[in-house]
Amino acid sequence: MEFSAQQIAAFLNGKIEGNPDVKVSNFSKIEEGKPGTLTFLANLKYAHYLYDTKASIVLINNDFVLEQPVSTTLIRVENAYAALALLLNMVEQTKAKKSGVDSTAFIAPTATIGEQAYIGHFAYIGEGTKIGKGCRIYPNVYIGDHVTIGDNCILYPHTTIYEQCIVGNNCILHAGCVIGADGFGFAPEGESYKKIPQLGNVVIEDDVEIGANTTIDRAVMDSTIIRKGVKLDNLIQIAHNVEVGEHTVMAAQVGIAGSSKVGRHCMFGGQVGLAGHIHIGDNVTLGAQAGVISDVKEGSTLLGAPAFNAKGFMRSSAVFNRLPEMYRLIGQLQREIEQLKKEQTK
Repeated sequence: MEFSAQQIAAFLNGKIEGNPDVKVSNFSKIEEGKPGTLTFLANLKYAHYLYDTKASIVLINNDFVLEQPVSTTLIRVENAYAALALLLNMVEQTKAKKSGVDSTAFIAPTATIGEQAYIGHFAYIGEGTKIGKGCRIYPNVYIGDHVTIGDNCILYPHTTIYEQCIVGNNCILHAGCVIGADGFGFAPEGESYKKIPQLGNVVIEDDVEIGANTTIDRAVMDSTIIRKGVKLDNLIQIAHNVEVGEHTVMAAQVGIAGSSKVGRHCMFGGQVGLAGHIHIGDNVTLGAQAGVISDVKEGSTLLGAPAFNAKGFMRSSAVFNRLPEMYRLIGQLQREIEQLKKEQTK
């Protein structure tokens, strides 16, 4: 399917600079642009590629100032990255969607399946489970007993949802993620440990996306809760009784220990670790590999392990590089002081 620059600009409410009739049928990265493709420029680190790219159309921000002429057609928009997302979503919606129930799938007699759902090969849907309309359940998905899944959800292959968990509307669960496994709860008993039954569940609200092989453990009691709009990357571990606030995003390999509470609109970099039973305020940013062992107030930005204020961390990092030199100077000063002491005692 081809679209002209004129059509794209009209869809995005953008302004064309160049040939309005040029057409594209695919997307490309700006540094690898090819004729017939559309790309974008949002990060100024890539600005120099704009002047050499072979892509036919480039989306750029309204306030971007050209340093030299370009051979490609430009479409100026308010936010190039957001505009690209709109186009990608439009293309995604044009793809044919799977439908129907495969004969190899197992659906318990008491389960209910909404209209226009797709159930793939060897999927398992347990007793009393409710699947909303328009859901896509891909091959080898396991959904336990008395699970509730809202409308228009996508469960990719090998997703596992344990009994009594709840998934809201418009959620995407990527391959291999596990929702509702037992939390890591064991009571010391002499020289061994006794398992503590995990009787709660997991509640995932609307518009949540969960990455491949991410695990969210069920609560000991009550619920582990993932609030509306949360986006979780691959390989994240969220322990029992954790609550993640609305529209918080986490990069890969984040680990959150039990009963911690994370606020709204937080951003966690890769491999961030949170201790148990702590509270993270709203709008907190944690840099990659930050290790948080105590409560964090609203609006903070922390780096390091143990994590502390980002400005302090940067100053400490600058000093760290000078430690060998400082160590040598301190040793020299100590020797000079000792020499002065000896001279004074003569």
